[in-house]
Amino acid sequence: QVQLVESGGGLVQAGGSLRLSCAASERTFRRYAMGWFRQAPGKEREFVAAISRSGGSTYYADSAKGRFTVSTDNAKNTVYLQMNSLKPGDTAVYYCAAKASSSSLTERDEYAYWGQGTQVTVSS
Repeated sequence: QVQLVESGGGLVQAGGSLRLSCAASERTFRRYAMGWFRQAPGKEREFVAAISRSGGSTYYADSAKGRFTVSTDNAKNTVYLQMNSLKPGDTAVYYCAAKASSSSLTERDEYAYWGQGTQVTVSS
């Protein structure tokens, strides 16, 4: 069973930073590509960032480019989303997800496993 546990959400002022973490089992971490998605109230869950199984390729939504960075720590079996220059429009529940292949990493429906989500609120 794939288990993903997010943490690091919270309340931050516009312009501030947060780092989200997603802890996964060792088996998960080494065999799956990892993605970050977010869902704001009344909106569909949308792609934010992803990293390939090897960690060699990263992908970002246009809204995240230049502000967010996805990375991994192999020793801790953890994937991170560093979020800088946060805006009120970034307010959402953020989810990490895992999929077996490194193709279609931006496609929400391609991910088989999901964490429980962590709330990020950016005040103006």
